Amino acid sequence: MKGFSNQSLSPFLAAARRRVSWTLPLLVTLVACGGGSGGGDSELVGSAEAAEPAASTGTGSTGSTGTGSTGATSRANSSQFPSGSAGASNVRTSATSERPSSSDGTGNFRTACDYSHMAFDDPIVFPGQPGRSHLHTFFGNTDANATSNSESIAKNGNSTCRGGTINRSAYWVPSVMDTRTGRPVVPNGSIFYYKTGYSGVRPADVKPFPAGLRMIAGDPTNRSPNGQFRFYCSSSGSQQSQTFPNCPVGDDMVSMVYFPQCWDGVNLDSPDHKSHMAYAGNGCPASHPVALPQITFNVHYTVTEANQTARWRFSSDTYDGPAGYSSHGDWWNGWEQSAMDAWVRGCLNSALDCHAHLLGNGQAMF
Repeated sequence: MKGFSNQSLSPFLAAARRRVSWTLPLLVTLVACGGGSGGGDSELVGSAEAAEPAASTGTGSTGSTGTGSTGATSRANSSQFPSGSAGASNVRTSATSERPSSSDGTGNFRTACDYSHMAFDDPIVFPGQPGRSHLHTFFGNTDANATSNSESIAKNGNSTCRGGTINRSAYWVPSVMDTRTGRPVVPNGSIFYYKTGYSGVRPADVKPFPAGLRMIAGDPTNRSPNGQFRFYCSSSGSQQSQTFPNCPVGDDMVSMVYFPQCWDGVNLDSPDHKSHMAYAGNGCPASHPVALPQITFNVHYTVTEANQTARWRFSSDTYDGPAGYSSHGDWWNGWEQSAMDAWVRGCLNSALDCHAHLLGNGQAMF
């Protein structure tokens, strides 16, 4: 799949770095947890074009051990979390003469989002139960919290994503913790893919997301190097692993999570937050016949010290062993309907590449 240039993303990432600042030092208690048995696409790749191979199983060869003697969970005063972007309270689009690029038969739309906030909340898994979850890092809707519902996601909150409030979707992932300092690591940016044309799904068959749809991908209880997630260093995107890689200073460690795209056509959620969705394989299965855009999370963490990722772990990595197996992501639809209809029709159905700013209808996000 065609990517877009690093140059087009550099202003976004530079702005993200300027906006994110540390507050008071965190007083984080690391609680040792015994290891257990198994349960349960990025656009910045050093070169001007991005690599985005499909997810597969198996271990990689480039991951660092990142082991440590135990896993760790963390608790901290939420007022001391790193501050993030306040987001935009208005629509941020403008007319453009730029048109989507030709593609390789796939349809591709992306949006870049600043880091918003951190919280011990999971609005999907633990609705109405603030503080129940491991620590999560949120992007997009600035009001996303344990009490969020479909109406509040769609109507309330600023957005840290390009385009402003045309996209109040909430995206969240387990926080990356630095086990030496006890602090969560602030991501310097993110790219969220919406794509199609893979695994037998025809671009013309893809439909917009229904209002209120939410889902999760990955498994916070996973203890093995198998799942719909990958990691890589931004200077070597083709070398992917399922544990945190040892990236050189100045590189980004990129965390990727792949979501299912086939919907059962009925349920906006399910008891396990997965069963209403399915991964495509030679098209969508009969049980989940509605093809939706496939979402891929790409979250970037800049390495500032040699061997730094060896002491990083997800807040959900509560096991002995290499970091990253518990990788997962949560997504709750908050797209404004006409904007979503535009990029589904003008980018995905048309099998074109809209990069990370075009809506495919003569409008661009900023």
